Amino acid sequence: MLSSLTGGAGVFRIILAAVISYLLGNISPSIVMSRAMGEDIRSKGSGNAGTTNMLRTYGKKAAALTLLIDAGKGALAVAIGRWLLPEAALGICVVAVICGHIWPCLYEFKGGKGVATTLGALLCLSPKTGLIVLAAALIVIVATKMVSAGSVLGAVLLPLISRFTAPLFTPYALAVMLIVVAKHRANISRILSGTESKISFKK
Repeated sequence: MLSSLTGGAGVFRIILAAVISYLLGNISPSIVMSRAMGEDIRSKGSGNAGTTNMLRTYGKKAAALTLLIDAGKGALAVAIGRWLLPEAALGICVVAVICGHIWPCLYEFKGGKGVATTLGALLCLSPKTGLIVLAAALIVIVATKMVSAGSVLGAVLLPLISRFTAPLFTPYALAVMLIVVAKHRANISRILSGTESKISFKK
C-alpha cells in the first residue's frame, strides 16, 4: 500500500519534496500585501488570508494578485516534485503545499483555507481534474454567490473526479478533501443556517 502511494520513491526524496512544498505554501501574498499597508489581513473581514477576504477588504487587484500567487505556488510545488518524485507520489507535494498555506510556520501557523493553492496544484498535476473541479465550483459560486459553497463542493467532488481522471492521485485527493472541508466548517454551518456572506465583484 505504501509503495503504491510513493511509487517506490526513496525516503530522502519524499521528505525533501514535502519540505520544499510546505515552505512554498508558506508564501502568503495576502499577508505580505496587507502588512505593507500597515495592517494584517488576518485581522480584517473573515480573518482568512486568502483571495475572497482580500477582495472584500482591498479590492479586485489585490485579490487577483493573491489568487495568482497562491495558485502559482501550488503549481510550482508539483512542478518541483516532478524532478524528485515519480508521478504516483506527486500527491505528497499537493498535500504538503496546501498544509503550508493553511498552517504556515512563518506566520504563526495561521494562513488561508487552501482553495487557490489546491486549484493551482491540481491544474499542474492533472489539468483535466483541475478544470472539471474548477468548472463545478464556478457553477455553484455563480448560482449561490458564495465562494465557500463552490469551494466545498469542489473539494467533495475531487476524489470522485480524480478516480477517473487521475487514479494515482485519488488517495491524496481524499486527504485534500478532508483538509479543505475541515477548514470550511464554520462556512458550512453558516450556509446551512442561511447566514453565509455572499460575494460581490462591484468593489
